[in-house]
Amino acid sequence: MGAQDEGSRRPPPPEPTPRQPAATAGTAPPPITPAQFLSWKQRKDAEEAAEKAEAAQKRAADIASGAVQMNGRELFKHEPWVFDNNIY
Repeated sequence: MGAQDEGSRRPPPPEPTPRQPAATAGTAPPPITPAQFLSWKQRKDAEEAAEKAEAAQKRAADIASGAVQMNGRELFKHEPWVFDNNIY
């Protein structure tokens, strides 16, 4: 049994190597230009605005269907007669 275990032993796996190529290992990435930054920032802001608009639209649809309860601000906006004290 011991002879079979010794014969079937495999060498240990090699150490993992870094995935970064050797030529760029010690160098920093090239700096970006102001135009590149503004382009990225505008794209990022547009994506964020689109996500917020989509979330607001989904919330409005959920409120209209009754799936989600309104908070006070939404109730005041959609049904202001609830807050009219002249009725009482």
